[in-house]
Amino acid sequence: MSVVLPASLGVRNLLEDLLGREVTVAPAEPPRAEHLRTAVVAVYVDDGLRLSAVLVLDLALAAFASAALGLMPVGGAEDCIDEKALSPTLAENVSELCNVLTTLLNREGAPHLRLYQLHLPGAVLPGDVAADASALGNRLDLSVSVSRYGSGHLWLSLA
Repeated sequence: MSVVLPASLGVRNLLEDLLGREVTVAPAEPPRAEHLRTAVVAVYVDDGLRLSAVLVLDLALAAFASAALGLMPVGGAEDCIDEKALSPTLAENVSELCNVLTTLLNREGAPHLRLYQLHLPGAVLPGDVAADASALGNRLDLSVSVSRYGSGHLWLSLA
């Protein structure tokens, strides 16, 4: 059995449970190269350290979801978006968020995946990671809105 993409409902439900607030999701367009430069990119590998999935959160969703996770005011997230960088606290929260999102990829009988690397906005991505993040095919592209915080995009691509 192989890794399969989660349903958008599964993403919404996990985010709602994790953030403790209403979350809505809708289909979105895949990311373009300029999105990757200012995004949080999580790299997931299997037990053999093979690249298996790439999760991209645009800066807005990374900031809003991380602030909601930490019960922080929305203003701090908005400041990070304006500055095009996450504060240390929001960076720590987004790391935890990406780690928990691994549960969407792991299921019985499939290879076990784990968070291997987290690239924060502005980081230079390895070529294979950037290629997989933008590759068409086996992917889930969502617009995500976190109640009382804001909206952004989540893109998940299986290698």
